[in-house]
Amino acid sequence: MEFLNYHHLRYFRVIAGEGNLTRAARSLNLSPPALSVQLRQLEESLGHTLFERLPTGLELTEAGRVALDYADSIGRAGEELMDVMRHRVGPGRQMLRVGAVATLSRNFQLEFLKPAMHRADVELVLRSGSLSELIVSLQAHQVDVVLSNEAVRRDAERPWHSHRLADQAVSLVGAPEWKAKRLKFPRDFDDVPLVLPSFESNTRAAFDRLLASAGVRPRVMAEVDDMAMLRLLAREGEGLALVPPVVVQDEIASGALVVTHRIAEIRETFHAVTPSRRFPNPLVGELIEAMAAKGMRAPRRKKASS
Repeated sequence: MEFLNYHHLRYFRVIAGEGNLTRAARSLNLSPPALSVQLRQLEESLGHTLFERLPTGLELTEAGRVALDYADSIGRAGEELMDVMRHRVGPGRQMLRVGAVATLSRNFQLEFLKPAMHRADVELVLRSGSLSELIVSLQAHQVDVVLSNEAVRRDAERPWHSHRLADQAVSLVGAPEWKAKRLKFPRDFDDVPLVLPSFESNTRAAFDRLLASAGVRPRVMAEVDDMAMLRLLAREGEGLALVPPVVVQDEIASGALVVTHRIAEIRETFHAVTPSRRFPNPLVGELIEAMAAKGMRAPRRKKASS
């Protein structure tokens, strides 16, 4: 009985990707003659020629295209097997690796992770970065899920699933004295000091459109691409900050900050992005289900004690 050699399939995938034996050999740290022998052995075991040797390089035969589909499937399954095994960090323990976009609310991240944080059988690894960086990590099996405030486009090469967990209307928040000013939005906002998300934010773009349509120009005190820093600036009380209420839920609950204007036209969404895998980390599914069932409710101010 013939047996497939896993290394042969790996070499075959690299050769097909490069379309050139010399370049493939270089990337695999092998000599071209040695790689050629490995390819010939695979062709002999399959009983088919996998490449046509052309002056411009190597081109897959019909049998080669079929073989590559299977080799890719086997390769991904092997990568997922290693991924599953790496989850096992000790007897009865599992690892959960979460990537979160750096601009995402820390309160939202904490809310998502709470069920796992209270389990003795789970070890958490948290990473932050840009969405593009984290998607690369997701593809490379370095994280199990990415938390983001935007969905990721799905296509044939990137079969991502963007699970919409919750959404909130964004608000303008500030120190309690701002509530007493009774400003009408947007008409009264000429020269009002504001702390805003950076231009890369979908929230900022929608907010600017609302002000422009009203012919209003506020005074922008700061543009911030980090929600933790935006939260700190909001607490200073010098101006109003544009945030989803979850970002400052503790300050609203304590009365240190108040919501002066709820802008229903602009909503911040929260997504969990996962890859299509045969063996997904089961913890991710549990957290997604728990968060989606809970949703995000607007924070309430604590009642003053009598």
